[in-house]
Amino acid sequence: MCAAAQTVPDAAMQRIFRETSTPYKYGIVIPEQDGKKVDCPRVFRVHGKWYMHYVCMNEVGYETHLASSDDLLKWRPEGKVLSFGKGWDQWQADGGIALIDPAWEGSYEPKKFQGKYWMSYIGGALKGYETDPLSIGMAWARDAGRAGEWTRVASNPVLAPNQPDAREFERLTLYKSTIIWDRTNSLGQPFVMYYNAKAKNGYERIGMALSTDMVHWTRHGAGPVVANGETRQRGISGDPQMVRMGDLWVMFYFGAGWEPKAFDTFAASYDLVHWTKWTGAHLVDPSEPWDLTYAHKPWLVKWKGTVYHFYCAVGDQGRTIAVATSRDLRKQ
Repeated sequence: MCAAAQTVPDAAMQRIFRETSTPYKYGIVIPEQDGKKVDCPRVFRVHGKWYMHYVCMNEVGYETHLASSDDLLKWRPEGKVLSFGKGWDQWQADGGIALIDPAWEGSYEPKKFQGKYWMSYIGGALKGYETDPLSIGMAWARDAGRAGEWTRVASNPVLAPNQPDAREFERLTLYKSTIIWDRTNSLGQPFVMYYNAKAKNGYERIGMALSTDMVHWTRHGAGPVVANGETRQRGISGDPQMVRMGDLWVMFYFGAGWEPKAFDTFAASYDLVHWTKWTGAHLVDPSEPWDLTYAHKPWLVKWKGTVYHFYCAVGDQGRTIAVATSRDLRKQ
């Protein structure tokens, strides 16, 4: 891709915004569970059914759970898939399935590699809400549609802030990651991970890493690929999701701190490395009593002509998972 083509034209960015707009807030689909906060939705489809990885958190830390749905609106908790570990991930295990078909309005099925489904997760040894430092680990399972413990890889963590090649922006904590399978090997390795991370000042930006085997990862580039709040060196760009729309890659992510409250937005790229950030209206904003504090951490799917935008909603019902849609489904 030549340098002149690395910036995505405004007309294309406008088309993405129109395509992914979800002005109708359906509401909470997974409430707090037995006093535990829920967070970080990741939606996929296997066995002809919808599933969601999400995390539950009490005062101790994160664990990863599975829910199922027939219609993307009514969700049933199925149980835990990643519990507290030992050692480096003793009190944090915040995961989400990897290698989901990235095609917009595609199958949304996670692909197997070496006969396994894969998950990347945040791990940490200390109790509390995302207590530093946090690292990234990998786990796998034979069946992604069944509740039950996933198997952690022996070489975890696969990325950590104290590794010699950690870049300036990631030397304190690594956060939520998403992994795609680039079938074209455009960057020389098939598996591409995006994750947000922070340095000592708390400023979170999104970087990338590459792998040939889902276990051994090499950081790509000297710095982050998506950053906001550069002037004051503060704020969050985090929890990326990747989809493919025609000749463009689109990254949905949330912002906080560099504009009021927390919200969802996107960036677009031709080559997975150079990103054009959307600067228009947000994809979802706080507006209802149940998401008035935060409306953030996106996961979008388009199915049978309707866009479903899942996000973490924080408000008068606690920390929950909600969905907004491109059509008013409450009138059906």
